[in-house]
Amino acid sequence: MRARLQTLAERIEAEIGAFGHRVFTDSAPVLEVELAQKAGIGWRGKHTLLLQRDAGSFFFLGEIYVDLPLPTDEQTSPSTAPETPGAHCGSCTRCIDACPTGAIVEPYRVDARRCISYLTIELHGSIPEPLRPLIGNRVYGCDDCQLVCPWNKFAQACAVADFDVRHGLDRASLVELFSWSAEQFDERMQGSAIRRIGHERWLRNLAVGLGNALRAPPARLEPAARAAIVDALRARAGDASALVREHVEWALRAA
Repeated sequence: MRARLQTLAERIEAEIGAFGHRVFTDSAPVLEVELAQKAGIGWRGKHTLLLQRDAGSFFFLGEIYVDLPLPTDEQTSPSTAPETPGAHCGSCTRCIDACPTGAIVEPYRVDARRCISYLTIELHGSIPEPLRPLIGNRVYGCDDCQLVCPWNKFAQACAVADFDVRHGLDRASLVELFSWSAEQFDERMQGSAIRRIGHERWLRNLAVGLGNALRAPPARLEPAARAAIVDALRARAGDASALVREHVEWALRAA
């Protein structure tokens, strides 16, 4: 996405001459949802994400910031104003109801400290214990609020190869993933967004997932599977990372 934005900026330069610019896509503290809504691209849903009639919420936003004196638009009348928050959400609360941790505390307001995407991707430290059981086996992000949104029945598959579904981990168990060394993690996550959280946080998240598996009702976990999980966790009990050790210790409390 950023490469495409850069190419677009360079094409504009070829037409009008050199100018200062920077491109962004989820890579800087840019209020892109607010800007996109004001530009009329879509409306902010109750989960705070941008929605479009023909794409739901499954798309990327990108920006080119420039130092050019751009003309301002005329003020719009209420009948032609850009989409307003919740413009087409009506009384639907599916995203709020589906959130595993109750992170959508009210319509259009998310407590990021409870959001699984924040906890498993952005948070560098310890995941708060009260939230760990609510994470389940989600080891990298969560899209539950988007998956239940009725507008996403209009989401379209992208024709760009970089965004193709990758099936490399479809059959991998959490126990297998937990056994990866740092070198294996780097090699097998090459080109994946998962790689950016690093091996340490990857193990932290997996420890939570394995601990939640041990906390499941006995009927849902075969004895052999339980034994394999316990063995995998015990093998990491002396990990060099205090962060990993803490989450492994928590997971083993259910052994």
